[in-house]
Amino acid sequence: MTYIRPNFRHPDLPTNSLGLTRKDYEGGLSTLCAGCGHDSISNAIIQACFELAIEPHKVAKMSGIGCSSKTPAYYLGKSHGFNSVHGRMPSVATGANLANRDLIYLGVSGDGDTASIGMGQFTHVARRNLNMVYIVMNNGCYGLTKGQDSATTDKGSASKKGHPNTFESIDLCSLALQLGAGYVARSFSGDKHQLVPLIKAALSHEGFAFIDVISPCVTFNNVPTSTKGYEYVRDHLSATGTFDFVPMRQEITTSYPEGTTKSISMHDGSVVELHKADSSLDVSSRREALSALENARHDGKILTGLMYLNPESTDSHNMLHTTDIPLCQLKEDKLCPGNAQLAFINEALR
Repeated sequence: MTYIRPNFRHPDLPTNSLGLTRKDYEGGLSTLCAGCGHDSISNAIIQACFELAIEPHKVAKMSGIGCSSKTPAYYLGKSHGFNSVHGRMPSVATGANLANRDLIYLGVSGDGDTASIGMGQFTHVARRNLNMVYIVMNNGCYGLTKGQDSATTDKGSASKKGHPNTFESIDLCSLALQLGAGYVARSFSGDKHQLVPLIKAALSHEGFAFIDVISPCVTFNNVPTSTKGYEYVRDHLSATGTFDFVPMRQEITTSYPEGTTKSISMHDGSVVELHKADSSLDVSSRREALSALENARHDGKILTGLMYLNPESTDSHNMLHTTDIPLCQLKEDKLCPGNAQLAFINEALR
């Protein structure tokens, strides 16, 4: 168990605009290994939802199988939740989203759950631009089955067992970009100052928002020879720049030093601010994002931060021209138009 949470809380804890404290966004006690990066990601999700003042009952937490997929039990305890079978979370999220478009869909998955058994599911949910946040807790190994290499293990990386990986790795950020995701980012579980605003912006994005989070496995894959361990990641991080998210209800201010700042307005009026480390990087260009990822990989660096944001992204409901009223709220007269309408449809298909 990573930590013991006290039952007593100070009566004057800070509240958000809903009058809720951070405690209202917590879940059960974690049963993951002490020091697991996944717990840090859970805490970042809690902080992001608290700061955005999201009503917990409007969030649907989705997951598959794996260490990462256990984490929905550890945050947003008052939200809806569905733990699917291995690699099939995107299908369940798609069905739920089509039935009730009014909920916020937050899916968490692992590198095995996404890049191996769930690869086909991931590719289609990304290209369909389902309106959801998809977070991969990426530790480069299968933690539940004693640390075997996963599909995201870098070539030459060696886990606790000491055998270097001989296969090419799958870069999920590059894949998400190629599939048409409108929001793509990468972060490190140990960098909450970067991760929290990335999650906040993803929650406000319309369409498929993907975040790949390097999350070291302290039990099986946190050794100097592993490219997913704390030591290697901290020594090889290269960020796109300082990132901030300004919700619509707040005054938009900029406190960055002189340099190149990219401001992007989102659908709801919120603003993403990126003070770019590289003045040539345009986060609204998919081609430049792919190039930046490949350049970092060539240089042995792990590029983190915001990679790509399409402010004009639209979700699958708009693509399919579905009803604005969630299917779960439609009455019988709308769902069953009658024999005459059915005969008209059938005649058109003859």
